Amino acid sequence: MGEVIRPSADLRNHYSEVSRQCRENRTPVIITVNGHGDTVVLGLQDYYQMKAELELLRTLAEAEEDVAKGNVAPIRDTFDHIRATLLERKQK
Repeated sequence: MGEVIRPSADLRNHYSEVSRQCRENRTPVIITVNGHGDTVVLGLQDYYQMKAELELLRTLAEAEEDVAKGNVAPIRDTFDHIRATLLERKQK
């Protein structure tokens, strides 16, 4: 994924163009102030995807940590616990 660099004045004066670029090209736009990177503008779809991917990576890191510490259980017990929790929620 490439990125585009634009001055802050473009955000103010050409917002619709910057927004369209983010959405249609799925390209982040780096906004500069006095020639230095300040802010990144992303399309909403890309933001949600990035957020979901970060959440997944955090979950996987926690799982790896649990395995390293020996905090493991047989898969059948795990799925039984998940099923019981889901049934309990459904009944409420």
